[in-house]
Amino acid sequence: MRQKAYGLRQTLITLVLNIRDALVSGGPLVILAVALIVGAYWWLKPNPPSQVKLATGPAQSAYASFGEQYRTPLARNKIRVDLVGSEGSFDNLQLLREGKVDLAFVQGGTADLTEDDLDSLTSLGALFVEPVWLFYRSDAAQRLTKRAHLSNLTQLAGWRVNVGTAGSGVPNLFNQLLEANRLNLAQLRVSHLAETPATVAFLDGKIDALVLVSAPESPMVQMLLKTPGVQLMDFPQNEAYGRKFRFLSPVTLPRGIVDLAANVPPQNVHLLASTTSLLARDDTHPAIKQLFAQASQGIHSQAGWFNRARDFPNTRSSELAVAPEGVRAINEPAPLLQRYLPFWLANLVERMWLVLGVLLAFMLPLSRVVPPLYQFRVRSRVFKWYGQLRAIEHEMEQPEPDRASIQAELLALSRKVEKITVPLSYADELYALRSHIHWVLQKLEQQGAGTDAGIQAE
Repeated sequence: MRQKAYGLRQTLITLVLNIRDALVSGGPLVILAVALIVGAYWWLKPNPPSQVKLATGPAQSAYASFGEQYRTPLARNKIRVDLVGSEGSFDNLQLLREGKVDLAFVQGGTADLTEDDLDSLTSLGALFVEPVWLFYRSDAAQRLTKRAHLSNLTQLAGWRVNVGTAGSGVPNLFNQLLEANRLNLAQLRVSHLAETPATVAFLDGKIDALVLVSAPESPMVQMLLKTPGVQLMDFPQNEAYGRKFRFLSPVTLPRGIVDLAANVPPQNVHLLASTTSLLARDDTHPAIKQLFAQASQGIHSQAGWFNRARDFPNTRSSELAVAPEGVRAINEPAPLLQRYLPFWLANLVERMWLVLGVLLAFMLPLSRVVPPLYQFRVRSRVFKWYGQLRAIEHEMEQPEPDRASIQAELLALSRKVEKITVPLSYADELYALRSHIHWVLQKLEQQGAGTDAGIQAE
């Protein structure tokens, strides 16, 4: 039992010493690797923030509706989307410029983009078209133009026209259309009411015409298209407008698309449409951009009044350059890792793999130092006693050595060496040291015996 207990004790001591030597030998390398990984993690920031702000638009607008739809797919990845209401596209652009939101819906032609915008903002793709809906009252057309229908913007001179709030971006866009027809807002009796009060005033006859720039999903648009006595202006020159303004596209509202049974509208209507894009600040986390671009696939890819299925989102119709995250999400299949791993883990690997590769290439040569260093530490437990043994031998070689003192030193050294523990692979060196100590003891005894014999001979 004592032998077993002793053997177990020696095994535990050996294990502890081996672990200590391994930590001392490879510890600095491990610490360096961890420090580099932590530094790369801090620099790359692979994990996105848990909360982002998305600028939408007025209540009950298409922008507000789409903003709500983005919440669900982002929530599945533990990202909370805070919707920031605004007057519309122009306000959204200002919020982006001021850094008060991370992303926003912005329609083309909202404002002239500056050099700062090109540097600080990026697009995540074009999402949908927003036609310029110019609704007018039939009785106003008869009273002011003596005609049943309007066919040109020049006929609006002197009309009471609501062009929306300044924050919506509609006044700027509509003013560009008027200038192309050699008109300006001063030639119209312009008002800047918000969408809902403007619609009420229009239906009450206080306004002759109403300009909206909105997706067909807008409740106001849907209602006005079916309201008796309200007509939608046809733009027969829509192709020319599309060539003149790069942010406009000619589109057609097909006959009967609003209500097939009631044949609304009764004929095809030529319209102009501005393309709305999802814009993000350039410093928005790349993973957030990727998640929003991926979410847009499910929200905006359905067929609509002015597009076929999968026409949107796209990377062709945006005023700003599309971010790499948007290009990949829209034009390429889902990344391989994201098909099998949670997004946070796939994103971490995708953003850190290059750093990990560089780290591996850097650490492999350094790791070759660890085995020799470990070997040196283990062997040094044995070899360090050879210095003391050699010093004892040197004392023995002196004239008239103090053999009793030298013997005591050798025995003390032997006791110390008996307590040394090394891995079995290095046991031969330990036993060699013990043999050398025993050999020196024998030499000391022989030296003493020879001296005693010489004295007796004399």
